[in-house]
Amino acid sequence: MSTHTEHQAPQGREPLDVLDPRVSRFDIVQEGARRDDIEIVHYEPQVVPGSKAERRLTRTVASMFLLTGLAATAFLVVYIWWPWQWEPGRGGDKLYTPLLGLTLGLALLGIGFGILTWGKKLLPKEVSIQDRHDGPGSSEDRKITGETMLYLADEMGVRRRPLLGVSLVAGLLPVGAVAAAPLVGGLISQPHKNNQMFTTGFAPVDGRKVRLVREDGRPIRPADISAGGQLTVFPGIDHGVSNKYADSPTLLIHLRETDAVESREANARVGHGDYMWGNYAAYSKICTHAGCPASLYEQQTNRLLCPCHQSQFLITDNARPIFGPASRRLPQLPIEVDEEGFFVAKSDYTETIGPDFWERP
Repeated sequence: MSTHTEHQAPQGREPLDVLDPRVSRFDIVQEGARRDDIEIVHYEPQVVPGSKAERRLTRTVASMFLLTGLAATAFLVVYIWWPWQWEPGRGGDKLYTPLLGLTLGLALLGIGFGILTWGKKLLPKEVSIQDRHDGPGSSEDRKITGETMLYLADEMGVRRRPLLGVSLVAGLLPVGAVAAAPLVGGLISQPHKNNQMFTTGFAPVDGRKVRLVREDGRPIRPADISAGGQLTVFPGIDHGVSNKYADSPTLLIHLRETDAVESREANARVGHGDYMWGNYAAYSKICTHAGCPASLYEQQTNRLLCPCHQSQFLITDNARPIFGPASRRLPQLPIEVDEEGFFVAKSDYTETIGPDFWERP
């Protein structure tokens, strides 16, 4: 007895020989549905093949996919070649992030509306109900499954509407490149060009040490900060308090005597014995978790809090993280007082500022 005769036809109907080459693909699909106890409640093609409506919808979907490809390609062009480094004034760098958002948004909208239109307007409407049952499949079951998948491909109309297939590929390939762009972006251009990842505004200028200044540019003397107090300082250079040196804001803290002794001992343990000047210590204000400003200083506990995600750093222990998601201590700026009595940076930071990145050893 052949395998297919083992299947019982519903309601006394003789099962169809799905291995018969004369049987159409749709007949096989229907037979498979019946054998799987599937009741097709509704099945209706939405457009007549070859009609003006089908051609119009095909052009609409293809246009959306091509828009996706163009927008994704524009994203790549902006990502790779558009000027992104900050410059004073109204330069093209101000458009870098908006253009990335605009082009990526158009690409995602194009592919989303294209797929929705394809499914809602071009594919047949079908409502069916199926009872699930277990067990291995026979050769006929495998034949039915294969033909069903091929039939679904036919119903999608890619072979009959080649414009859809071409436009889909043209749209999805750039989208795939967009997904890979951030992963390979660091290989396109040297990420450490001009040592930009390791320098801040406190790097010596022409051999001269940079002063610590207030937001209005005034230099700072030790007497300007009372014991237990703190002050946000910036590099005393051109544009030192602007976004051009957004990695440079620093918290200058005047520790109380007992806390300063503890802090100097902690510094000595990590080789930073000369980073403090007297009872004064300076730490980066950029949180090592996500780059937020860690600016809430608790005088009694010597903890510096980041308000964004509640990371806490213990100043008397090299600004070690003791709570929250931050996993790396805040970098410390070596400081001293120049011959005129103003605070200066002895050197630039000796550790990278802000969140970790893959180049850090």
